[in-house]
Amino acid sequence: MRTSAGTASTALLTDMYELTMIEAALRSGAATRRSVFEVFTRRMPARRRYGVVAGTARLLRALESFRFTPAEIDYLAQAKVVGDETLDFLREYRFRGSVLGYAEGECFFPGSPIVTVQGTFAEAVVLETLVLSILNHDSAVAAAASRMTTAAHGRPCLEMGARRTHEASAVAAARAAVVGGFAGTSVLEAGRSYGIRTIGTAAHSFTLVHDDEEAAFAAQVASLGPGTTLLVDTYDVERGVERAVAAAREAGGELGAVRLDSGDLVAQAFTVREQLDALGATSTKITVTSDLDEYAIAALNAAPVDSYGVGTKLVTGSGHPTAELVYKLVAREDSRGVMREVAKASTSKESVGGLKMAGRVLDGHAATELVVSCETEAAGRAELDRAGARPLQVELVRDGGQIVDEHVGDGALERAQERHLASRAELPYPAWRLSEGDPAIPTRHVDVFPDDDDPAVTI
Repeated sequence: MRTSAGTASTALLTDMYELTMIEAALRSGAATRRSVFEVFTRRMPARRRYGVVAGTARLLRALESFRFTPAEIDYLAQAKVVGDETLDFLREYRFRGSVLGYAEGECFFPGSPIVTVQGTFAEAVVLETLVLSILNHDSAVAAAASRMTTAAHGRPCLEMGARRTHEASAVAAARAAVVGGFAGTSVLEAGRSYGIRTIGTAAHSFTLVHDDEEAAFAAQVASLGPGTTLLVDTYDVERGVERAVAAAREAGGELGAVRLDSGDLVAQAFTVREQLDALGATSTKITVTSDLDEYAIAALNAAPVDSYGVGTKLVTGSGHPTAELVYKLVAREDSRGVMREVAKASTSKESVGGLKMAGRVLDGHAATELVVSCETEAAGRAELDRAGARPLQVELVRDGGQIVDEHVGDGALERAQERHLASRAELPYPAWRLSEGDPAIPTRHVDVFPDDDDPAVTI
């Protein structure tokens, strides 16, 4: 269904229990209680020493379209998901609260309050699935991309994973990969939607459909010019390289690059580089593909490779398709109108209550993630200032539901990538390792929530 703005409604990208909670809260009177929800992770996925915030701009656009139009209301009524009172509430639903969050591209750690949603219980609880589905996917891909670009040591990484994931996920993954440092994508829709540079030339099928390799190379060069990239491993690599260089020269230029997509990539890269140089094609580059991940890229560091094309492992988070983020209530208004910290206390799924402000303490490099539980943002910021911490949160949605344009408009993706590269560079050296290890910096919690005779509630 299309909203009045002409974009698809995102309201049913929602778990049913969010609406049944609203229904029960409307009956109990808790629906209008001021509440604070927080997105964080309790632990990093295995081998991850930091996370990367990605998907923020997509989330904010999805929030703009979070409207229960007549089509959504009709479905909920026919399916008897909720009753008439709740349907009336949903018809008028608009998020009118506020959202704080780590700026897109920022690194994060266990306990980092990467998104904080403030509003009434009913208007905030319904956003859980929308928030987590976007941030968990995009942050997982961005973290994988960051590890891959770290392993590449400045050589360009290009995203080629559309054929290995859902069609909509492919576009989101291409964007998240750029946040993590990738330089381009094969997905045209990602190019159109986000202004990402698109790349691609030919597959093995193009060579196979021609009578011989020479004819295939000649056709591609005639179409794309001698600066194109020719795939040289359909048959014999050595002969393929010879034919590729000859095809470009016959067209009056030097071949742009050759692509290797199978076999022992390290050994082939050395052999092909030696062959290209012997042929005088010293400016011709080598790009490699073939099921790469950060470990394969690291193994290719010593080889004369100029760029990497990454598909399956990137779009699936290189073994971790979720960032393991959760969305939890951390503070709420009591029956007297006083805000109270609340926290889940069960073993292995505990959380820390209270509105939180976060900053990064630097000592030549990032040393500590400081997270302050507080009654007000001002109190939290004052504590961060006393500790000399770099503030991490920015205003994403102003109180009243207004999206902050700088996080979704022109240049937002480029700024997110720049922010990530700066944030990653700020981390201590162990953060860059690909091996098992603890989070790059520890997270320290400080509680400046005012004491009260009625203690914080744990559930």
